[in-house]
Amino acid sequence: MCRFKNQRSLFFMFMIIITAFACKSKEVQKDSVAASTTDKKPNIVLLFVDDWGWADVGFRNPLFETPNIDQLKKESLNFNRAYIPTPTCSPSRASILTGKEAVRLEMVRHISGNPDKEKYSYWPKDPVQMPSINYLPLEEVTYAERLKEYGYYNAFIGKWHLGHPVNYPGKQGFDEVYGTTNAGHPRNYYFPFFKPEEDPKGFLKSGVKEGDYLTEVLTNHATDFIQNYDKKDPFMLSFWYYTVHGPSIGRKDLIKKYEAKGMKGKYAQHGAMVEMLDNSVGQVRQALKDKGIADNTIIILISDQGGAYTNAPLSGGKKGGNTLGEGGSRVLLTIDYPGVTKPGTETSIPVQSIDLYPTILEIASGKKGEDAWIQGKSLMPILKGKEFPKRQLYFFRSYEDQYASVIDGDWKLVKYHSGKFQLFNVAKDISEQNDLIGTGLEIEETLKKNIENWEKEAVPTF
Repeated sequence: MCRFKNQRSLFFMFMIIITAFACKSKEVQKDSVAASTTDKKPNIVLLFVDDWGWADVGFRNPLFETPNIDQLKKESLNFNRAYIPTPTCSPSRASILTGKEAVRLEMVRHISGNPDKEKYSYWPKDPVQMPSINYLPLEEVTYAERLKEYGYYNAFIGKWHLGHPVNYPGKQGFDEVYGTTNAGHPRNYYFPFFKPEEDPKGFLKSGVKEGDYLTEVLTNHATDFIQNYDKKDPFMLSFWYYTVHGPSIGRKDLIKKYEAKGMKGKYAQHGAMVEMLDNSVGQVRQALKDKGIADNTIIILISDQGGAYTNAPLSGGKKGGNTLGEGGSRVLLTIDYPGVTKPGTETSIPVQSIDLYPTILEIASGKKGEDAWIQGKSLMPILKGKEFPKRQLYFFRSYEDQYASVIDGDWKLVKYHSGKFQLFNVAKDISEQNDLIGTGLEIEETLKKNIENWEKEAVPTF
């Protein structure tokens, strides 16, 4: 009897040990799966909008209805002082691709000549007649080319404006391309979108029909890419919108809504275009959720320059001779990095679009992403809520008298070919109404000297 009891006790002890081992094994397996999921490189979605003003969004201006972008902002880190080094179409694209100030690429204006025949173009109203290159040279290193080194698959959708087919995205590290044309903007947001010679590869001819709206066509392609992506490699989707660049043609069913808000003519059309942009952002985010990869996908939303309409309370804008004003050079930027950025947070640290290149590389590699030849600085410290080194930001474009500026913290100095300077404290004077030049401030002489030295280093001589 005692022997039977002992055997039974030993049996129970054995079963307890086996059960405990099995449970532990499951925990280890579970932890291992969790670790492998956590260690998986995140996908990256860059939404790059054209001519979208800093205040053209619902959370800054109730005239605009942007519930999806407002929600993204609530779930992200929002940059209140993000800037474009050369705020205009082509240079802004060159900078975000390369991490370099566009002036160093000899691109000081948008491409306006024929890249197939002319290396440089000129602008009639430019007082110094500075040449501007008509394409992004193939030898320039793009974030897509660098990401390939870390196993990323690169897809590009939309506006390029950095040269004709010999310089298209497929030549600059992108694995698939859709919607790229020779044009800087469509002739109509309803099909047919472009002139035949503007779309030589037929990206936006096949599969579309009369009545189709361009933003919807591109968005459908973006969501299809996400839903059908079946590669093991992480991806980066660069969705560069044509909207909200002119011609201002909103979707017909939305225009009356904005006219009822008091927005007239083309401005009401613009409001309808912004709402379509918002719909697109919402659809892209929903596609990521439906695919089950939203928690491992970083979303970056940014504009390429200020808006063509009012940018109040900021001064200046895309046109009018004050594009280096806050309304022309300051843009919306929000980044959602699940598990890294704290939802609903904001920062007023001045940053530039060139900083996205090294930030993306650091995300992909896990190492500090600052190639020696770039001017951008990785934003990872800001994304993680850590200290970010103070620095100065420089700006340059060559269209009119106003041509260069520098930002140092709260201070901004603007320079003109005619010899004029302006000085603003943009933290206290967001509308740049109180010019402090000549008031005896030490910062004036410091910034004048700094911008002079920067020009000697950065601005090419021909």
